[in-house]
Amino acid sequence: QVQLVESGGGLVQAGGSLRLACAASGRSISISTMGWFRQAPGKERGFIAATARSGGDTSYADSVKGRFTISRDNAKNTVYLQMNRLEPEDTAVYYCALARVYYTPRLSGEYDTWGQGTQVTVSS
Repeated sequence: QVQLVESGGGLVQAGGSLRLACAASGRSISISTMGWFRQAPGKERGFIAATARSGGDTSYADSVKGRFTISRDNAKNTVYLQMNRLEPEDTAVYYCALARVYYTPRLSGEYDTWGQGTQVTVSS
């Protein structure tokens, strides 16, 4: 059974940057797709980005394309989300998730393992 733990969240001013990390333990993530989602108060959890096992296949939500970058280090069993030019609308709890597939799904239901989340707050 794999466990996922996110870190790197915090408070940042608009225009700033944060780098989230999701460390996996229990088994290797190298053949799994890893994704990032976020949930703001009163809203549903939404897709941000995903990377397939090779790292070469990535997918982004339109709202973060060009500002956020997902990457993975399979040797460290960790996936990252670099977030630049942050906006107050990016404020949410950010979750990483694992899907036992070879593509980059955007539906949360296709992911079977989730971390506990990390809070990101962007002040204006």
